[in-house]
Amino acid sequence: MRWMTRRELLGSGLGGFMAIPWLSCLNTWAKPFGMTDQRRKPDMNGEKNPDTQAEQTGVTDAEIVLGVSAAFSGPSRGLGIELYRGANAYFEHVNRAGGIRGRKVVLKTYDDGYQPNPAVTNTMTLVQQDQVFALFGYVGTPTVTRVLPMLKKFQQQNAYLFFPFTGAQPQREPPYGDFAFNLRASYRQETAGLVDNFVSIGNERIAVFYQADAYGRSGWAGVRLAMSQHGLQIVGEATYRRGAKFSGSMRRQVEILKQVNPSAVICIGSYAACAAFLRDAVDLGLEVPIANLSFVGSENLLKLITEGREDSRRYTNLLVNSQVVPSYEDTSIPAVKQYREMMDRYDPQPPSHVLKEDYSSFSYSFVSLEGFLNAKLMAEILRRLGDQPDRDKLEDAVFTIRNFDIGIAERVSFGPDRRQGLQQVYYTVVEADRFVTLKSWEDRFAS
Repeated sequence: MRWMTRRELLGSGLGGFMAIPWLSCLNTWAKPFGMTDQRRKPDMNGEKNPDTQAEQTGVTDAEIVLGVSAAFSGPSRGLGIELYRGANAYFEHVNRAGGIRGRKVVLKTYDDGYQPNPAVTNTMTLVQQDQVFALFGYVGTPTVTRVLPMLKKFQQQNAYLFFPFTGAQPQREPPYGDFAFNLRASYRQETAGLVDNFVSIGNERIAVFYQADAYGRSGWAGVRLAMSQHGLQIVGEATYRRGAKFSGSMRRQVEILKQVNPSAVICIGSYAACAAFLRDAVDLGLEVPIANLSFVGSENLLKLITEGREDSRRYTNLLVNSQVVPSYEDTSIPAVKQYREMMDRYDPQPPSHVLKEDYSSFSYSFVSLEGFLNAKLMAEILRRLGDQPDRDKLEDAVFTIRNFDIGIAERVSFGPDRRQGLQQVYYTVVEADRFVTLKSWEDRFAS
């Protein structure tokens, strides 16, 4: 684990710790995980005191507390908000029906603005002060990759991260794969599907536009790997800095890619930057299919690129987004029907204490549907822990999920060598200002 420099520490909001010795700081951080020399004292019969146990694992007679750090502010706030809303719709349903064996599921939530240092600070708070039962519903590769070393450091205490909103590899492979459970398909699977489909219709000159951080590099690596399977290489690439806004210009990136004459562009970014790139690409005459990964936040991207435009079709005609959940328009799918009913019934709102900017929620979205499925599976895992939820038994409970029907066509399975529940990737295009399932790559995108 790399220790933070003084500048990084101050920038992350942890400057207060500088007033005490490093060893004392680390000892304080480690206490909730039992990593210090002060051991929890047994009761008179040599067993753990149940009150102390409950306090230190995020479980009481009334609640099971899950910890969330996600983007609720900044240009990517729609991702954290919609993921939270979908999860909260299902947990609200569970809680109104009596909870998990009499305990309500509570989400202890902090905003990290899709930035790594606040995510680290929030995680320390969730584990040290709030003493949550598990971490749940984090958003983004740059944030998650900074949190994973913390979980590895305290691996003996079984502090797990469940169902982060990222398809990156670090939480899927050594040395951190044992500390996270994923539901969604990976970026490698999404990029491989996009590349395979483009190549199948003759679009072999694929360029990449990506966010210059761990997320962007993960997607870029997936495209490169997929291209190599066809004996091809990425023909060009352009990057942008995380946090870019739609109001900013991506003309330089478009000009870079135009010079290599691509037949398609795959974007690995968030909705504000990718919408800006799409706008400038069309305006500058880069008339090729432009694809985005599921993380982009399709509805937020579409709103930015179409709002106030009478000619919005010219910006969306060659747009294709991969998804890791089925279409929320298809009510023949049981989980989709359930999701829409619960979103309508409960109208879940983001926690007011983390909201810093105005935001208009969507009735339905791919992101909130993913959050809903995350919560549905999390609730099932908590049920399987029995009447006395114990963090030490959490991993074993996950491994009992075999061929579980979550309500979509694909069933969910976990095991010691399988920490990703779903594998399927879906593809969507825009019709009548909404995303619908792509029926034919050949008809839509062939030259």
